Order: sequence, then C-alpha cells, then structure tokens
Amino acid sequence: MTFPTRMTVIVGSEYVRSDPAILADYAVDGCIPVEVAMPSSAAQVAEIVRHAASEQLPVIATGARTKTGIGNVPRGYHYAVDTSRMNRVVAYDPGDLTLSVEPGVTLAKLAEVLAEHKQFLPLAVAFTDKATIGGTIASGVDSPLRHFYGTARDFLLGAEFVTGDGVLAKSGGRVVKNVTGYDMHKLMIGSLGTLGIITRLNFKTFPLPTGVRNWEVQFASLDGALSFRNRITTSHLAPLTVEIMNSEAAGFAGGHQTSGVGGARWTVACGFAGSREVTARYETELNRLAGECAAVARVVADGDDPQKGLVRSRCDYVDSALKANPSATIVKAGVLPSQLAMAIRAAEDAAAKNRLRLAVNARSVGVIYFVFLAGEERGAARSAVLRACAELQGACGALGGQATIPWCPAEWKSGLKVWGPERSDLSEMKKLKNAFDPSGILSPGRFVGDI
Repeated sequence: MTFPTRMTVIVGSEYVRSDPAILADYAVDGCIPVEVAMPSSAAQVAEIVRHAASEQLPVIATGARTKTGIGNVPRGYHYAVDTSRMNRVVAYDPGDLTLSVEPGVTLAKLAEVLAEHKQFLPLAVAFTDKATIGGTIASGVDSPLRHFYGTARDFLLGAEFVTGDGVLAKSGGRVVKNVTGYDMHKLMIGSLGTLGIITRLNFKTFPLPTGVRNWEVQFASLDGALSFRNRITTSHLAPLTVEIMNSEAAGFAGGHQTSGVGGARWTVACGFAGSREVTARYETELNRLAGECAAVARVVADGDDPQKGLVRSRCDYVDSALKANPSATIVKAGVLPSQLAMAIRAAEDAAAKNRLRLAVNARSVGVIYFVFLAGEERGAARSAVLRACAELQGACGALGGQATIPWCPAEWKSGLKVWGPERSDLSEMKKLKNAFDPSGILSPGRFVGDI
C-alpha cells in the first residue's frame, strides 16, 4: 500500500513526480530533488512552502528549466516546485497597456496574446521558445532591446509572491502609477527564487514597433566599431538595439557572414523602426556615420517584429554558444559605456594569455557577454578558463564594474567566483534574505554570498 505524501495531499497525486528519470530532468547543477510538485494556484504554492519550512526541506522553484544553470550549486534540494501549470493571463487591458500573468506563461504564448493588440513586452531573451515569464524575471536575464526600452525593472509594475515562511505577499499594482509602498517586487528580479516564489507578475506593455529593420556594419578594428557606436549614441537617432560583436560572436548571434570581407573583424548591429520615410532617414544617417568610421561592409535586413529575425538570433547567442561548446564559460560584465574598450581588451588579453578563443557581444549600454571557448580537453580547459575568468573579474573590478559567470560547466563552479568578488553590501543582502526566508529553504546557497 502506497501512502500519500504531503505533496499529493496539496496538489493531487497526478501532479507529483518521484520517478528517478523525471527527477533527473529537474536537476540543478547535478543536485536532484526528492519530489516534484506542480501547483495550480498561489494558495497551493503557499501551502507547499509552509510545509517545507516546517520540516526544514529546501525548495527550488522551476518552470521551463532553461536557466537553472545560473548561480551557485545549491546547498540542498528536496522539493522542485514546478509552476508550469500556473500559466494563465489573469488580466490584460490593452487600452491601459497593463498586463497580469502567472509565472508559468511562456514568452512565446505571451507574445501571441499581445500581438493580437499590436503590443509586446521587450523581453526578447535567450531560450525564448521555451522560457517562462517567471523564470525570465527570477533569473534577471536581459535583452538586446534594453537599449531603447530598459530592463524589466522599468516595466514590472507589481508582483505577488510566496515568502520562505509561506506568506502570500504583494507589492506594487497593475497600474503604471502606483504609490502603495516600497517596490519590493523588484527584488524578485534576478534573485533566483531565493527571496520568494513568484505567483503573479504585472507589467506595462508597449506598442509593437512597425517597419523594423536591422542594420549591420563591419569594421576592421574595435576602435572603428566603438567610434561608430559613440556617434550613434550622441546623434539624434534612437535605435531599438545597438550591439558590438567580434567575428566569433557574430557567428553565434546569427549575423550575416561577412566577417573577413575587407578585413572585417567587428560588427555593430542595430535595429530601428518606423515608417518608410523614417527608416530611410536612418539608413542615410547610418551610412554617413559608417563612412566616417571606415566601415568595410554594410548589410540591411527587413524585419516584422523586434523579437524575431536578427534580434531573436542575437538573443539566442548564449544558447548557441553553449550548444557549440559544452565547456563554454560565459562571463557577464557590467561597466560604464565609456569603459567598453578597456573591458573588452582585458578579456582579449586574458583569453590570449590562457590560449582560449573569445566571443564578445557588447551591448551599447555597458553590458558585455564574453564567452571563453576552450579545446576538448576539459582538464586543461578548466585551469585555463578559471585563470582567465579571475583575470577578467579583477580587471572589471578595477574599472569600477562587476563581472559574474552565469553559465559554465557545473563541476567548475567550485573554482570560480560565480557572482564575482564579495560585495560591500553582502551583510545587508543577508539581512534581507533572513527577513524574506527566515528558515533559509528557498534555493539555498544559489545567490550572492551563498545566500
């Protein structure tokens, strides 16, 4: 006779998984849960967490599991709380440009719903085909569209979440202007579920741009590419995206294969939108700026959606790199836009010194995704990558920036500073963690300072 577990009582036996083969699919850096629960409501999530807290059993929230490799190896993992059944669009008011959704809604479904009203969310991120909105917010990944629209912090209006003691909390609202209190919901962004399990998210939506075009300009040198970028950002132009890639990254990002033509080694890719007259003016101005910066090749492509085409392929840059090389280690650096050149050259030096290939995808705002690519010998590759990452993190720190390592082989994490050097505000972060999760059961150890 099989006795029901607490999870089967809460969510029903058909929504609990304990088969070893299925549990393996929920592994986080090699850690496998004992049980998977698939709640259908915020009330069920709260009950699961209250039970876990009472028994001191670690919980990790999951969705499509496209970004579970981000963060430290968890200290414990008993329950996987799979929120994929919580996939409803709760409220949508196209006239007010506001949206409320459950965390299990996929970005693909969300795009379809919003497109019916010629609207969208500027969250074109890696793994868009499978990713859920909850996981996208919890992981804090960004989009090439941040150049024009900002990050989720700029359009997340409110959230509902379950804290580590099983309390259902709310912050913000469903309106663009809200004065109800502190923006606690923004703490959920990038927290990897260490402060709470998201059960609802409220957003401001945006009109879907029309007449989207993508412009790629190739340069022989980084100086030429950065000069072009600087002229764009100081001009009257307002592109949707501006990214700088070396030839290695352009291959991963689906760019036009013009690398090598005329000595091209660097690509500046930008997207813009508007009427035919507007886009014609953009092309004229970009052509002029490209000529002043000694561009060696230029390509213009039409698009119908800022989340598709070349923008989409650049979002899949991370996914493509990881598929191409299982040992790929991705460093996300944040520096002032004026320091892009110094950060990129520091990465080039670290790669050359350790005999690694390097892909560079720099967003104009100062966020850079570096990919260190090693040979097939993982033992030697590990030592080389660890040295290169430490050198790059040190260089970014000297520039007043920060460099984290969101993706790398799980077995290498023990030798890496996944979240970068220790932060000066770590003690405050630990106090916040204790306030939201007094039992320490939510994704333990995965965040900064092993929180």
